[in-house]
Amino acid sequence: MLANKHIAIIGSGTMGRTIASGLLKSGRVKPKQIRATARTKASAEKVAAELSVTCTTANAEAAAGADLVILCVKPKDIAKAVESLGRGGRRPLVLSIAAGISTGFLESLFGDDTAVLRAMPNTPCLIGKGMTVLAKGSHATDAHIALATEIFAPLGRVLELEEKHMDTVTGLSASGPAFVYIIIEALADGGVMRGLPRSVATTLVAQMTLGAAEMVLTTGRHPAALKDDVTTPAGCTIAGILALEDGRIRSVLARGVETAARVAGELGK
Repeated sequence: MLANKHIAIIGSGTMGRTIASGLLKSGRVKPKQIRATARTKASAEKVAAELSVTCTTANAEAAAGADLVILCVKPKDIAKAVESLGRGGRRPLVLSIAAGISTGFLESLFGDDTAVLRAMPNTPCLIGKGMTVLAKGSHATDAHIALATEIFAPLGRVLELEEKHMDTVTGLSASGPAFVYIIIEALADGGVMRGLPRSVATTLVAQMTLGAAEMVLTTGRHPAALKDDVTTPAGCTIAGILALEDGRIRSVLARGVETAARVAGELGK
């Protein structure tokens, strides 16, 4: 589906480079099919050398003749980025990863029937273990979703949801890795307090977290059921769980997602 498609990646920050790198590593896209942009000439030269793609500071130049334009800029820069793309020629599929920016707002910026998709990836896409959620604008079709899925599939799992869920997706899936890193660090602190070297404690926690997550995804069982498998009567696990519950760990984590989702929705205002 991506063969002979020309892709413009507007913004070569962490996610912009991650998307380009994932596409190239997958073999589905060749370097000549990608044109990227960066803020400065030095940054553009660095990206070009790193990925072997054309990288410029001119958004209109990168987007000219593109079949797909991926907007990888901050929410506050979206309007300026769209304006800088210019007009004329074919209307590409536009895919935005900017948090809080609705497809309706993007469509109003383009002022025509341009097909727009909203995507929310997360940083584990860097290692091919990411999660990306897609949502259609009013002019987008299932074929556009299929094309976007081809873009993000090399970076991890992909699913489609209604756009009304995207702010919550941002607070849970995109902000979530930061929450998990805090949990990993805190659990490792517990190991250090009991005498483990920091590096050993961190490795144990990280591998345990990876395995627990894979158990949820692979078995399809409810996390509570998997928890019960570990929690034997009068054992050490239930004692530890009760200590966590004393600290209101469930409500604190859930409120963290709620707060992040609310702020995500305010980014586009």
